[in-house]
Amino acid sequence: MSTSAIAGLVILGVIALLLLYVVALYNRLVSLRNRFKNAFAQIDVQLTRRYDLIPNLVESAKAYIKHERETLESVIRARNQASSAMQAAAQNPANAQAIQGLMGAESGLTGALGRLFAVMESYPDLKANQTVSQLMEELTSTENKVSFARQSFNDSVMTYNTAREVFPAVLIAGMFGFTAAQLFEIQSQDQREAPRVKF
Repeated sequence: MSTSAIAGLVILGVIALLLLYVVALYNRLVSLRNRFKNAFAQIDVQLTRRYDLIPNLVESAKAYIKHERETLESVIRARNQASSAMQAAAQNPANAQAIQGLMGAESGLTGALGRLFAVMESYPDLKANQTVSQLMEELTSTENKVSFARQSFNDSVMTYNTAREVFPAVLIAGMFGFTAAQLFEIQSQDQREAPRVKF
């Protein structure tokens, strides 16, 4: 075999190895992206449960706090906005704007719920209502599950973002449109803790 033929085979071998390496990097990025999308699906499940509990809580509280209609309406409005934002984020958890919109809507909902809980403290009959107490307990439990799901999502996003930013994966990520994912961060100090139920 001539020297030029051997050199050609070596070059083809190097090119084949480079292609295999690019394919492996691409597949790893796809795998990591799918992992954080799955982690968001867990947030989706818990937030949907939370959004389903809120109207029941408001309905149960209505009979007792008739004079607080504005507070009740603001909770439902904030819940509907958060639900819409969650649906937008669930369609594409890789969309940083959708995740930021969800974070803002969740912050608004947490504020509205905080005001509702403060109003509920003033009504002893409401505190004694078994249905309301059960709904509050379920809501608190769901908030804890949301926190765990958010932590899992953020861990997956961090792993994905790190993998796509290191060299040479950053070159592959840029070529194939792997954009940075947004962490689901808590925007206000009030959201850092599950709602406190003092019934």
